[in-house]
Parts: sequence; structure tokens; C-alpha cells
Amino acid sequence: MFNFSNGDEMTDIFRGKMSVWEKLKTCGKPVVLYGMGDGADKVLAAFERYGIRAAGVMASDGFVRGQSFHGFTVKKCGDFEREPGDFAVALCFASQLPDVMAAIKSVAARHELLVPSVPAFGNVLFDDDFIRDNYENMRQAHDLLADELSRKVYENILQFYYTGDIALLDEVTTGKDEAFREILRLGGNEVYVDLGAYNGDTVDEFLRYAGDDYRKIVAFEPNAKNFAKLQAHCAEMPRTELWQLGAWNKNTTLIFNNKAGRNSAVAEKGVETRVAAVDSILCGTAATYVKADVEGADAQALLGMRHTLRLFKPKLNFAAYHRFEDIFKLPLLIHALNPDYQIYLRHHPYIPAWDTNLYCI
Repeated sequence: MFNFSNGDEMTDIFRGKMSVWEKLKTCGKPVVLYGMGDGADKVLAAFERYGIRAAGVMASDGFVRGQSFHGFTVKKCGDFEREPGDFAVALCFASQLPDVMAAIKSVAARHELLVPSVPAFGNVLFDDDFIRDNYENMRQAHDLLADELSRKVYENILQFYYTGDIALLDEVTTGKDEAFREILRLGGNEVYVDLGAYNGDTVDEFLRYAGDDYRKIVAFEPNAKNFAKLQAHCAEMPRTELWQLGAWNKNTTLIFNNKAGRNSAVAEKGVETRVAAVDSILCGTAATYVKADVEGADAQALLGMRHTLRLFKPKLNFAAYHRFEDIFKLPLLIHALNPDYQIYLRHHPYIPAWDTNLYCI
């Protein structure tokens, strides 16, 4: 349980709260993992670190086919409910699908459900040591946020990371329309830079809010398969410039994991992939709006566009959830690169706290 000797506005977020790891260790019930895959692997590794024992693994009904995971036979929730005694549930996957989120909340209504937060990238866990090491940066970033809702989102997300309580997300979840229409307010003549363009879906998102009267679209996508889809999707779009590149702080070659979908990212093993600083590609073009969802390379992408931020102050839409420190590190970096930015934070429908984004104007 976290305690502070001194008090300020930020300390109340954690004061007297019990970490999700301590809750799971002391709940007095068997702990069942909900989900398989990378997230569950990370959770089990954390369980070993904190001395928590898993009692079983369950999956949504449609995914149970008699398979095993880490020596456990994967069962349905109903299978565990037919066994004697109650159990706690540790959620180990992420989803923004309404039916899946509804299923998660249904389980939470019947059992103690906690989300042991593990980062999408890296292996740093959000625990007492993390808070002590980063508290001052958390406080400074909180003070930079531009409105009351941003500060509430910030406080709830940090508390969610620590406690694993999904009710904290419901309190601050808003749709993207509010962010685009009330904060970004895209219009005609935009120069849009899309970092992590995937198959073109975020180009479509831009067009939905800005219309067809844009000046230019510049899109980065490092994965070869995704880039081919992006090219096909944008083939008939005028004034569009596509680059098979990752966003970084300089022009170089890095190793990417070459995973399918949106998960292509810098890794220890994989394929050589070209990356570039946005400034070097724009060559002085005045970008007006930059969206970035670059799988943990967000800070490096910002450093690679420092001149663009300083000279042109484009509107920004940056993912702030790939690493726990992103939620405070990125606002501090944006402020350092251009202190004139107003920085907003929003969380959109997702369990756990993914799709938590910075909107800067």
C-alpha cells in the first residue's frame, strides 16, 4: 500500500491505495488468468516476480478449444463457476470491441476482476518503485494539462495502472468525436503527417474530419505488407506522399519485429527496416497536423520532428499508452520542444487503458 509523508494534489491519486499486485497476492481466492498470448506471458512473469500464483486460465467461450497455456487447460468462465468457491480474475488481453468489453464487464460484475497492467513495450512495471522514481515527472506533467477533463483522465489512468480497477476507465472514457471536433478542429488546407499509417484507416479518419480539401498527406508505414495495403488504399488519392519508413529521431536502419497488423516495432530480432526523422522528409514543409501511433517509438518520433514543432506548431495526436512513462514523458517532451502548446489528454473506449491519446494545439 502506497503512502506519502508529504501531501499535494498528486499524492491523493495513490495515497492509501493497494497495488494490483498486492491485491492479487492477498485476495484469499484462486487467481484465474483471463486471456492467452503475449499479455498473459507478461502477467505470468510479473506473478513470479511478486510471488503470485495463478490457479488456472480461462478464455471467452468462442476461443476455448481444449488447448493448454503454460501447463493449464484453458477453460470457459462457466467451467470455473461450476467449481466450488469463488475466484478472482486477472485480465490479460486488450480490446476495443464493444461485445468483448461487455463480456469483460459481465465477468467483473460476478467476480473480482483486476487488470495487472503490463506495458505494451518494455518490461517496466507500474509499482511502488515506479511511482517513487517518477513522481516528480508525473506531477510536472499533470500541471501542464490544459483542462479539467485532461487532468481527470490523467489521474484515473495513473490510478488504474496502479490498482487495476477498470471502473476508473469508465469514469473518463469519451468518444473521438469530442477530441476531433472540440480540440483539433481540422479543416481545409491541412498538411497531414500520418506516422504509423497501417493500411490507411487513419488517413480515412483524417478525411472524415478534415474533408477532401487538404493540401497534402504524408504517410509513414514501416511494415512491407502494411505498406502495400496503404499504397493500394491511397492509389486514387491526390496530393499523397507515401514512405515505407518508421519514424525515429534520425535517418538510420533498425531491426523491426515484422509482426502483422499494427504491431510492427523496433525489436532485438527481425528484419532490417529504414527509419527517418520527420524533419528530414518534410524538408521545411509546414505540417499542420501530425498523428503518431508508432508502437513505443513516440518519444523518438517527437525528437525527429523538433524543428517542425518549433517552427510550425502543427496540431498533434499522439498515442500515450505504449509505455507507462509515455503519459508523463511525452507531455514534458512536447512542452520542452515548444512551450506554446496546449496539451489535452483523452481516453477512448478500450480495456485496458489503450487508446489514451495526447491532443495538442
